[in-house]
Amino acid sequence: MSAATPDGPVDFHANSQRASAWPRRPKQGPVRMIGPEELPGWIVYEDARLLVVSKPGDVVCHPSKAGPWSSLVGAAREYTRLSVVHLVFRLDRETSGIVVLTKDAKMASRLQTAMQERKVGKAYQSILTGELAGPVTVDQPLGDDTASPVFVKSAVVEGGQAAVTHFTPVATGGGFTLARVVTETGRKHQIRAHAQWLGYPLVGDKIYGPDARLYLEFIDSGWTGALAARLLLSRQALHCAEIDLRPAGLEHVFSAPLPEDMLAFGAAHGISV
Repeated sequence: MSAATPDGPVDFHANSQRASAWPRRPKQGPVRMIGPEELPGWIVYEDARLLVVSKPGDVVCHPSKAGPWSSLVGAAREYTRLSVVHLVFRLDRETSGIVVLTKDAKMASRLQTAMQERKVGKAYQSILTGELAGPVTVDQPLGDDTASPVFVKSAVVEGGQAAVTHFTPVATGGGFTLARVVTETGRKHQIRAHAQWLGYPLVGDKIYGPDARLYLEFIDSGWTGALAARLLLSRQALHCAEIDLRPAGLEHVFSAPLPEDMLAFGAAHGISV
């Protein structure tokens, strides 16, 4: 049996006792549709083979059943007028920042292979709950969180997949930290799971924040005042700030500044960016 997560399909056992947000709960609210006029404003770089965008934190990467303008890939196909565009890597719906797409299969294969071989540099910015005193490296294996009511949740588990994340504080204030985050591995929800294990969960994280059941509450009821009081931000404060393709043999480094919602949160809580 399979269910759709916020970012794509995930398989699970039908006889599991854990609750699932999908598909037993109705789809929450209207699908976020991308206006044709929006996509050009997100473009960071474009040439004959590459399309690089800075994705907002409310857009799904993969195509959905709601039509081409309901996903980044679908909108990119409409924009380029190509039958196929290739997603080199994806970001979770609530993660903003740099996404690299290609216009031909050969370039896609090259960059996807480079990603698998860790020959693409990636750096994130996040806002953590708590004031991190100095750089920290989390070297802890990740696997399924079988105790969580949310199927897609990962956790530090014995015998899991190797995962290494580096957190470096950039600024602190008001009980929060703006951090630069670099990963050595690419596990599911790695930054979010490691931040939770470290004791500095991402602001606004419905799954890895104060209580994973808040995610199920969000699916059932949408964004409410009660959720705002617990989570403080309507999405997880995670932003893909930089993609460096030079290790893959391309002379490109793409970057995107912090989005307005994270900037506003920082300003409101004394974090000087």
